[in-house]
Formats: sequence, C-alpha cells, structure tokens
Amino acid sequence: MNSIESNALEPTRADLAGASLSQKITRLLPVYGLPIITVALIALFSILLPNTFPTLLNLRSIVSDKSIIAMLSLAAMIPMAAGKIDLTVGYGIVLWHILVISLQTAFGLPWPVAVLVVICLGAFTGLLNGLLVEVARIDSFIATLGTGTVLYALALWHTGGRQVVAMLPEGFLALNGTMIFGLPITGFYVLVLAVAMWLMFEYLPLGRYIYAIGANPKTAALNGIPVQRFTVGAFMASGILTAVTGVLLASKLRIGQASVGLEYLLPALVGAFLGSTTIKPGRVNVWGTIVGVAVLAVGIAGIQQFGGSFWVEPLFNGLTLLAAIGMAGYAQRKRGAVAKVPVGAPDRRA
Repeated sequence: MNSIESNALEPTRADLAGASLSQKITRLLPVYGLPIITVALIALFSILLPNTFPTLLNLRSIVSDKSIIAMLSLAAMIPMAAGKIDLTVGYGIVLWHILVISLQTAFGLPWPVAVLVVICLGAFTGLLNGLLVEVARIDSFIATLGTGTVLYALALWHTGGRQVVAMLPEGFLALNGTMIFGLPITGFYVLVLAVAMWLMFEYLPLGRYIYAIGANPKTAALNGIPVQRFTVGAFMASGILTAVTGVLLASKLRIGQASVGLEYLLPALVGAFLGSTTIKPGRVNVWGTIVGVAVLAVGIAGIQQFGGSFWVEPLFNGLTLLAAIGMAGYAQRKRGAVAKVPVGAPDRRA
C-alpha cells in the first residue's frame, strides 16, 4: 500500500516545443516558482529591514536554526521517494538527543561510542519500520506513528520528565559548535548531505530504483527491482539520518529533554512536501527540499524580525504548504490539458 505516489511533472522539451511564451511561463512557473519566491522574499526583507536582515549575523542564525530541520527533511524525503512516509523523524530525534547525552554521563561511554550506539539504534528503528510496512503490510503512516509514539514514550520514561544536564566533552560540543568561514558547521553538513543524495537519486541506479518503487511498486517488481529490500533500506537510511540529526541537536542544546524535538516534525515534513512541488513537481527531490526549507526559514525570519507573535511560524508553515500544493496541482491539470492537444495544434485552453 503506497502512502505517497511519486510522479514527476516537470515539462520536457517535447512539452514546450511549439508552445507560446505565455504557455512556457505557465508550465515553468510551478517548476521554478518556489525558488523565485525565496529570492523575492530575501530581496523584500532586505529592503524593509536593511539593518538586520541582510547581515552575516542573521544568516548565521538562520543556518544554525534551520540546519536541523533541513537534515530531518532530507531524512523524511528518502521514504517519500519510495512512496512511503516516516513520522519517526520527529519522534526519534526526541529520544536520540537525550540518549546520546545519557550514554556519556550516566553510563560513562566516550562520546564517539555514544554517537555510534545512537546511530545503530536509529538504523534498527528504520529496519523495524521497514518490516512493519513491507512484511506486516501496515500503512507507513500508521506504522511510523506507532513506532514514533513508542520512542517518545521511552524518552519520557528515561528522563522521568526532567532535563538531562551534565558537562559534555569539547569534542562532542564541537560537532555543532564549530564555525567555518563565519558560518555554523551544520550548514556544511547539510550541503555535503544534499550533494551526496542528489548524486545518488539522479545518477545512480539505487536512486532510480527508489523512484520507480515510489511511482509504481508493482511495475518495479515486475522489472526485477527488489521492492521490499529497497523500501526497508529507505527506512533504515531515514532512521540513520534522524539519529545523526539527534546527535547534532544534543551538541547544540547541551541538554536533553523530552519536550524538545516534536516541534521539528511539522517543519521537516513541510520542507519535504514542499520539495515535491518545485524543481521536479510531483516528485520529492533533494534541491526542491532544500528550497522548501529555505523559503520557510527566510519567511519566518523576516516576519519575526517585524515582531511576529509565537504563532506566526506554524501559520506560515501551513499557508506555504497549501500554496505550494495548489501550485503543483495547477501544473498537473495544465499538463493534462496540454497533453490532449495534438502536436502543432493551437491550445485554446490557455
């Protein structure tokens, strides 16, 4: 059972051949609309807030705050490409950032060992999700919601509702606290991860197999693709990235508490869903996801500098998601209408 169907809607050269300028703009706007909106927001806020927005300090703050969301969005994107959804990206980060601290303080493990243990547990959680979805045949939304709730309950049980506070080694704190060219190192983590995932999805058979599974798992299986193996692997990759993100969150906060983490779930999923509405509309993709996170980060940062209230961020997330999905839906309807027009015939629907 597929939770998400992956079908790219970006216009091809054949689609644009013979089209008028207005028709080309109409077809290309959904593809590049979100990047254009991002640039427009940056320009607008830079003009309206010249003393605070176009500054290195603001850029550093945005990168520091949104790198965690960007990594979680990329983690959620992998199962989405296979037609599934993974809610444990939001629940898992709660337990992993607490556990990596507790393993060092309560159990005395060296920080590299603690990090490795958490990453292995993240992979195991992904394996469990994959088995529930592919072997037990449970819908991915339900399966990962159940698994995530268990992880959150374990975090509450482990902490007893209290903060986990202790002195952490400098090497562990440097995972998030290091600055490169005046920017947080987490921004470079996101860049390296995005490039690696882009290369995998666009140029390696592995990525194409996952996209094929997301588009039609039955057809993929008939073509010899081991659907179960790749789907389970997608959940494991998501679990590993979520665990790594939890480690970075712990290095950033320097404390562990069960009340921190769930607020990342909605922005991470919004970023991944927005990624399916741009660059390659209808298909989750790496750069679309990065653009989706960027437009949320820029918009929220600008509105908050205008004095927006605490409820502005979830409101902006929801409205942006609805607008982007509407734009992608329009692109899909337009493509269907154009496809009915014979080659070389005038399109009177535009």
